[in-house]
Amino acid sequence: MTEEQLIQCLKDAGCDKKTITCCCSCLSQDEKQRLEQLIKKHRCELVCKMHEDQKMIDCLDYLMYQLKKERKG
Repeated sequence: MTEEQLIQCLKDAGCDKKTITCCCSCLSQDEKQRLEQLIKKHRCELVCKMHEDQKMIDCLDYLMYQLKKERKG
């Protein structure tokens, strides 16, 4: 993988400049285990955010359900 490919992929994944810089440094120094750790950390952050967003969506779905139920009832 080239550095340019890595940078583009990390940008697409929403990584900040600090994370991208650290990952590029790991790539250039052949620290693949550290690079993998950084990627896993960002992935975990995204999954946590996704779960938080899902909870908010569930709340809105419940609210819409209750409103429809009241309208029919």
